[in-house]
Amino acid sequence: MEKKEEILKAVREAAEARGGRLPCAVAQELARKLDVPMRAIGQAANELKIKIVQCQLGCFE
Repeated sequence: MEKKEEILKAVREAAEARGGRLPCAVAQELARKLDVPMRAIGQAANELKIKIVQCQLGCFE
């Protein structure tokens, strides 16, 4: 599977398991697990129209 498709699939599945939103801590864990930068997870979430919530920096509510 192409890396981008793998990222999109992982982000989609993680968000679906959490009511359609992706907590920041989960996004960070996905980045570590997939060995990609956080930016790649954020871009995938944007592409899929999935909101990142519970940001540990307070950037997203």
